[in-house]
Amino acid sequence: MIPAADTWGPFRPNLDPAERLARLCCLRAVAHLTTGPRGQDLVDLLAQAEREPAAIEPALRALNRLAALDRRHVLASSPP
Repeated sequence: MIPAADTWGPFRPNLDPAERLARLCCLRAVAHLTTGPRGQDLVDLLAQAEREPAAIEPALRALNRLAALDRRHVLASSPP
């Protein structure tokens, strides 16, 4: 279950599937550009979540495992 504090972007409940897909794609691009190889696990899980909705929670956990500066860069560059 996704904690309330993490219900933003593609992790927001009750999103239209097309909107969730767009947000996942955008977040994946941001993560790839801001973290490079350090965020590859997150990028891979976001790509998987685009095809399999069950991968959303593992992707969120990967985002929260990033080093503080990398996580801050991803969050600051991501749409709400």
